[in-house]
Amino acid sequence: MSGELIAFFILGLIAIGGAVLMLNLSKVMHMVLALVFSFLSIAGIYVLLSAEFIAVVQVLIYSGAITIIMLFGIMLTRHNDTSEPQKAPLKNLLVLLGVVGFFLVMYFAVNNLTFGEQATDLHVDNTANIGIALFTEYVIPFELTSVLLLVALVGAIVLAKRDDEKEAEGDE
Repeated sequence: MSGELIAFFILGLIAIGGAVLMLNLSKVMHMVLALVFSFLSIAGIYVLLSAEFIAVVQVLIYSGAITIIMLFGIMLTRHNDTSEPQKAPLKNLLVLLGVVGFFLVMYFAVNNLTFGEQATDLHVDNTANIGIALFTEYVIPFELTSVLLLVALVGAIVLAKRDDEKEAEGDE
């Protein structure tokens, strides 16, 4: 077992553990922190795959920006912090068995996978290659994604504005 494989397993376990914690924790702030651990460990996996640019983007966008936006969204919206009753131990055991089963399936699937001949210059100029591919081959999906994100942003503003108007009418 090589050091790279050990690092992959550790990062994979942190990612899965963060995701499971995010789903099972009750406090929203704790959930966000667990999500950050998952994002950072996924960035570490990208580094292991020699995709440093994607790892940096993962850290900047997901671990930084998305998490901050989620925190602002949580703080700016009204949410009642009602504690839910603890889940049944049987359900937690089933979740744990599901995670272990998924891990074993993925382990055996990845361990027996052969990729054939690997490119040796995959990590050389990968940022430049991503830029060239993005603006030549994938320019239309890139622009459609930007339009979709803009529409989602406008929709979020409209929904937030509508709540403010209803609240103002209710106060009068």
